Amino acid sequence: MSESSENPQLQPDQQVVSASSSTDESESTAQTASVDSESARPEEREIAFLLELTEALNTTLDLRTLLNRVAELIRKEIPYRIFAILLLDEPTRELRMRFQIGHTPEIERMRIPLGQGVVGQVAKSRQAILINDVSKVEGYIPANECVRSELTVPLINKNRLIGVLDIESEERNFFRTEHLHLLTLTASRIAQAIQNARLYSRVTRQAQVLEVLNEISVELTSILDLDKLFERMGLLLRRLIDYQMFSIMLVDERRQRLVTRYRWRFGQTALPGQWLPLDTGLVGAAIREWRLINVPDVHKDPRYHMINPETRSEMVVPLFYKNRVIGVLDLEHVRAGFFQERHERTLTTLAAQIAIAIENARLYQQVLRHEQQLARDLQMAREVQLRLLPSKCPQHRNAELAARFLPARSIGGDLYDFLEYDAGHTAIVLGDVSGKAAPAALFAALVSGIMRSAANQQLSPGQMLTHLNDALQERKLESQYVTMLFTLWNDENRTLQVANAGAIPPIFCRGGDVTALRAEGFPLGMFGDVSYEEFSVATQPGDAFVFVSDGITDAENAQGEMYGTERLTSLLCNHRNLPALEIADAIFADVAHFQGGKDRFDDETILVLRVL
Repeated sequence: MSESSENPQLQPDQQVVSASSSTDESESTAQTASVDSESARPEEREIAFLLELTEALNTTLDLRTLLNRVAELIRKEIPYRIFAILLLDEPTRELRMRFQIGHTPEIERMRIPLGQGVVGQVAKSRQAILINDVSKVEGYIPANECVRSELTVPLINKNRLIGVLDIESEERNFFRTEHLHLLTLTASRIAQAIQNARLYSRVTRQAQVLEVLNEISVELTSILDLDKLFERMGLLLRRLIDYQMFSIMLVDERRQRLVTRYRWRFGQTALPGQWLPLDTGLVGAAIREWRLINVPDVHKDPRYHMINPETRSEMVVPLFYKNRVIGVLDLEHVRAGFFQERHERTLTTLAAQIAIAIENARLYQQVLRHEQQLARDLQMAREVQLRLLPSKCPQHRNAELAARFLPARSIGGDLYDFLEYDAGHTAIVLGDVSGKAAPAALFAALVSGIMRSAANQQLSPGQMLTHLNDALQERKLESQYVTMLFTLWNDENRTLQVANAGAIPPIFCRGGDVTALRAEGFPLGMFGDVSYEEFSVATQPGDAFVFVSDGITDAENAQGEMYGTERLTSLLCNHRNLPALEIADAIFADVAHFQGGKDRFDDETILVLRVL
């Protein structure tokens, strides 16, 4: 069975007999292969053997089980000690041992080209051979030094070579012509059964591959963490291809190099981070040529760049996304010629899905980084906004003030302030910028800055609103405006001057009676050349005023009902004798209870003025 550098010379005078020859039976030095009725087994025994073989061949489609049964049945008729069935690998045109008894692992791993060695010659010539003394065969190189005789039969199905059946013995002249006759008679049946089992195995494997491909497709698109994606990808690929080394390398376009993001070697993950120039090795060739590259023996390919010294065969698959290569899958094996056409088809099918999964994960991580950065920026903006708001309320002899603010998001568009003109005069300001979040907060900061810069002029409420409107007209922003209630408290005579630019009028409670101060005006920043009227309210001890943004009155519950002014006025009058801060807290608590856990959609601000 052994492979030789030259084809063995199979001549009758060297005790080698071909099944196609018809040498005379009188030649004692060469056992004839011509089978006649005198040398054949009894017909009944032959028929029984064929029936038993047929039944064994027809009752299984598992190739391993089939070959094992064939070996057992043949042993009943031919008491061999060394047995092998070698099958033809079509792409490489080599014979590979698929089943054996009595051979060493080294011999089992041999690859025998057609025409080389006894089995290679039989496969090429399609002629059965009976060798009574292998030592007489010129150029014969024994795989097992103890072997003395050999019987080899080609397995042919529909004029197609499937492989060979090879039996060896440690005795000379062990095999007889009836053995050759029996194997030649059954070879076609064995070949057909093997072919059926291989077809069944192929169909089953294809079904399994499709199932795994579908599973991979579904699973990979649901993983958005790149490291977990690479690890899962390597594990799933192992179910399809029994590789020994695996790498995922991604293209770094800015630096024009390939960076290893995942490595797996002989059952262990290895540290990633290695990189190669884009034009280096087989991976560079796959990117440059935009195609899968399958190298049976990397030591014979000048493009190979060694990273793993154990590698013999390598397959590289480029990953395409939107007409560009984003990376490669690199599979390696220590056995030459390991990767086959079916492996190429599998990876080509998977590559597109893997590329999409990688890009989805990369985009998700990019968005996540941006969101995290935005969250940090918003948190910083919130801290800045809170610092722009008054840290405490001014104190007066005849009045107390309180404020509560809760943005709908991390930052909001409501603003409030207390501008102390002098010891007895304090401006109480509540504004609400159109929109929400960062744009509204920035516009609110602009308005606050303009207002504070004008505070030293000690303008009346109407004058201040006019000044702010003119300033915003000079810095006009499309679709941006602000409603504002500007009041001025005179602590000496207990009067409150009021001007309004489109905000909710202040609610005034005296002795249980509620009055809404009807002050009106255009929002700031909408129209030019606008003046704002103002009026004064003479207060009495026990009077309570509340200033709110529309986030309070427009707050909704689960049924879509709004909190409204009526609830607010009722609550104010019921709590008018409490300190100003407790009145503000009571309103906030009542609004939250009314909403019942529903998300707020607007900023909520409350200012309370209580006359002492």
